This record gives sequence, structure tokens and C-alpha cells, in this order.
Amino acid sequence: MTRVLFAALVALVVSIAIGPKFIAFLRRNEFGQHIREEGPQHHFAKQGTPTMGGLLILFAATIAFLPVSHFRLQALTVLFATLACGAIGFVDDFIKLTHKRSLGLSGRWKLLLLAGVTAVVGLVAYHLRLSTNVYLPVADVSIPLWWFWYPFLFLIIGGAANGTNLADGIDGLAAGTAIIALFTFTAMNIVSYVRSSRIPAHRNLTKLDLAIVGAALIGAAVGFLWYNAFPAEVIMGDTGSMAFGGALATFAIMMKVELLLLLIGGIFVIEALSVMIQVFAFKRFGRRVFLMTPIHHHFEMKAWSETKITARFWIVAGLLCSAGFALYYRYYFAQ
Repeated sequence: MTRVLFAALVALVVSIAIGPKFIAFLRRNEFGQHIREEGPQHHFAKQGTPTMGGLLILFAATIAFLPVSHFRLQALTVLFATLACGAIGFVDDFIKLTHKRSLGLSGRWKLLLLAGVTAVVGLVAYHLRLSTNVYLPVADVSIPLWWFWYPFLFLIIGGAANGTNLADGIDGLAAGTAIIALFTFTAMNIVSYVRSSRIPAHRNLTKLDLAIVGAALIGAAVGFLWYNAFPAEVIMGDTGSMAFGGALATFAIMMKVELLLLLIGGIFVIEALSVMIQVFAFKRFGRRVFLMTPIHHHFEMKAWSETKITARFWIVAGLLCSAGFALYYRYYFAQ
């Protein structure tokens, strides 16, 4: 357990300590955010805010995790997916900066690269002989997907990466929500580690390692949030948002709690669904359901302040994650 606390503390200290110099570096090189013209008008005040802050999160988390890790394959896979999805986001951010526009990597390329990440995660899952069944809590049944489980992984990873990306539109929203979700996965692994054996020396080190990587990401994200809280001094960009999505998705896969991601990442699911509903309604009926999507922009258009939206979304995320943890404790331990 000391390793978990150490990873969180080191990541927090590193991200807070180097944050000012990192932000200054981004400013000197004019790595500033480009705002979409179709977005809320008051967002143009954010034009030029240093972006690619996700690099700070990834650096601090990796530095904190590696010295105390037991290098279990499951935890390394979570770290790989986090860094790989972060790299995809970095390419997207870099294209935006070099071309001075709000559009970066094309959707086709993003999906192709995410498919590559999924292939690696799928190979690891096959090597670990993870079950291709998907457990449905409450109903207490397992749904066999056989080989269809591997394409299902792409849906999980691609959906999570894009969902977190959509939530990164208000200061502190994506970072705070991701922290709550990561804390839930970390708590699950800590409880599972402690209950794996009454004898500490015989406990499941894989669960401990997953808790360590979760704690490292939490510490790094909290340090980043110190500078990302309203009004943001730095924005995580796709580098950070897609990295968080990759981390959450791979946690769910490695822990075999795929369906719980719908609750633990519930805010990101809601953000993605709002866009899908808006597009479908406009194309099918020529009408908009929301004033603007993703849904946090809808509330901005209703004159909610950024801080109110962020706080209320955090509250909803906490409630959804609590439900996810309760289901995990009630059903998944019994398997």
C-alpha cells in the first residue's frame, strides 16, 4: 500500500513542481489553443491558452509509476494504452498548432491508430487468457462473445478515448471527472488486493500494480488540475483527454469489468451520446435536441457558469462511480 501512496505523491509533486516551467515553455513557443468558430462566443477569450498539458500528466505519472511497479503485464498494458492514446492526441494537437486551426488529425486516422492500440491490448488479453465473456451484473449472467470480444475492445477503447476528448471543453471538467473515475478503479484494485489473501505476502500483486498505475495517474492529474482549474493556465488538449480515455478503457478490460465503464465513465458516455443524438435528430428530423453539443455547451448556452457546470458534472460523476463501485463490490467479488 505504501507503493500506491508513493506513486500518487511523487506524481503530484512532480506535476506541480514543473508545471510553471512547462507552461512557460508552451507560452514561449506559442503552443496555444485554437478555438472552434462554431463554439460558444465567450470561449474566444481562451484563444492562445497553452495546450498539450497532457504531456505534463503523462510524464509525471510515468516517472512515479516505474520505480515502484512490480511490472505486471496488466498494469504495463494500462500504461501503454495511456501513453499510446496520448501520443495519438499529441499528433492531433501538433497538427492543430502547426496549421493554426481547430481541426487536427482526421477521424479516419484517429480510428486507424486506435485500432492499432486495440490490437496490442487484444494480444495481451489473449496472452493472459482473459475470458471473452462479458459479465452483466444485477442479472448475474455472463454473455459469451467468443472472437467478437476483440472487436468489442475497439468499441471500448475508441469510445472512451473520444468520449473523454469531447468532455475537454471547460476548465477542469475533463481532468476532475477523470480523477474521480481513476480513483474508483484504483479503489477497486486496492480492495481486491487486500481481500486476495489474509497473508500480505500472498496477496495478488497484479491488483496492487494496477492500483499503483491508477494512483500515479491520479496524482499527476491532480497536479495538472492545480493549473487547469478556472481560469485555466493550461489546457490538456487531446494529448491528455485521449490518454485518460485509453487508461479508463484498458482498466475496464484488464479488470474484466467492461460494462461498469458505462457508469465509471458515465459523464464521458453522456457527452458522446449528446453528440450522437444531436446529429441523428438534425439529419433525421431537421431539428436540434440541445442548444449545442457536447452537452456541457448546452448548459453554457443556458447561461450556466463554467464553475457551476464543472462542479455539477463532478457530482454526477461521483454518484455514477459510487454506483459502479457498489456493483463491483456486490457482484464481481463473488465470481
